[in-house]
Amino acid sequence: MDIIERQAQPYVGITASITMTTFGKIADRIPEIAGWMAANGVEIAGPPFLRYHLIDMERELVVEAGFPTTGRVDGEGEITPGVLPAGRYVTHTHHGHPDQLGDVIDEMHAWVAGRGLSWDMEQTPDGERWGCRLEVYHTHPGQEPDPNNWDTQLLFRLKDPARP
Repeated sequence: MDIIERQAQPYVGITASITMTTFGKIADRIPEIAGWMAANGVEIAGPPFLRYHLIDMERELVVEAGFPTTGRVDGEGEITPGVLPAGRYVTHTHHGHPDQLGDVIDEMHAWVAGRGLSWDMEQTPDGERWGCRLEVYHTHPGQEPDPNNWDTQLLFRLKDPARP
């Protein structure tokens, strides 16, 4: 695990409310976003990601699939622009099957707690509302079909100590 400083990053994405059993409803939209970007001359500035806005593992997750862009762009329809916020992020790159990410996330939580740090996350009646929690997909499944060989970077923003 490392802590890195990230600058604000513009992006475009599609947001959906899903459950743990309907993840494909959002993850499968990544090629659609890439196609829209290509058709509209929008330059992709990095690998695709999932951004977790709200997490209640038992009920609902609000998740956004997206791509970083080189500058701010207008969206169209369900494809909307946004900005990944600047700040300090805990990062870890996992090499292996995405099914193993739960254990890696547990390790990240323990690592942060052990250092007396806090996530940019608020517990609400609807679940955990995150300032910025990302899974960045560095491996293209079309080029590497074996998920055991995929690289997924986790980036979770830390709470800014200057904010109460």
